[in-house]
Amino acid sequence: MSLMDRRSFLKVSAVAMGAPFAAGSASAADNGGLLKALQWGMLPRDLSEGERFALTKKCGFEGVEFDAGTVADLEAAKRLGSMGREAGVPIHSLVFGGWHAPFSSPDAAVIEKGLDGMRAALRSAKACGADTVLLVPGIVTETVSYADAYKRSQEHIAKLLPMAADLKVTIAVENVWNKFLLSPLEFARYVDEFDHPYLKAYFDIGNVILFGYSQDWIRTLGKRTAKIHLKDFKRQGYQWTNLRDGDVNWKQVRIALDEVGYRGYMTTELGGGNEAYLTDLAGRIDLIIAGKQEGARTI
Repeated sequence: MSLMDRRSFLKVSAVAMGAPFAAGSASAADNGGLLKALQWGMLPRDLSEGERFALTKKCGFEGVEFDAGTVADLEAAKRLGSMGREAGVPIHSLVFGGWHAPFSSPDAAVIEKGLDGMRAALRSAKACGADTVLLVPGIVTETVSYADAYKRSQEHIAKLLPMAADLKVTIAVENVWNKFLLSPLEFARYVDEFDHPYLKAYFDIGNVILFGYSQDWIRTLGKRTAKIHLKDFKRQGYQWTNLRDGDVNWKQVRIALDEVGYRGYMTTELGGGNEAYLTDLAGRIDLIIAGKQEGARTI
């Protein structure tokens, strides 16, 4: 599934709920060190950059995640990074992806394209103040075997680690629907084999629901997890849903996060919408952080 197809598939309704959650105003300390974030593309596109940052803060979020391509120009990255910090919602992570130039490819030109893209993303992350770049490590296909995807991706990602260490930006490989790293044990082993402080996991909670349980993955990955994506999925009907409307056991997820000592950003990866929709979404995350699994639409 291409990145564009995947993102289209992920979208949920941007219509605000009839009785929205109220966004909480508790500090990170009150929330056990968990921070709410959203992706830049979820914000209304008819607003200026400054207005988008302000709306992010107003709706109850504490950080923003950008596509790396949006801040490819280093001056723009510095400017946007400064705007985010001034608004109280820093850019904490960039999404490079990697579907267009996977490190599992046998084509040297594709690999070089991927390496160049990741180097640019690491520089942009440093410029805007982000500490992480998300990377899809490889893709298993009809012509690229699982074993080859594993070996090639590790070989090529390793070439980027000296630069990541120099810039102090973590490369975080994500579990996605790429027919690769399909169990928490394997994902943990894959990260461990790099044996590098700037190579970690970016765990997507919703992506494992078809073949596992999020709380199990969280416990297995433990301290390897650098960042978390928030999504929800309903197995019956095979559909993405809003947070707390699918089959993720959010109460157990919250317990597992505490058990492994996760602290940091949890970023929504959903369809965008207006202020009411985004405020509702922030409130849903507040309920997740509070350890509530189901129930009323108010905190």
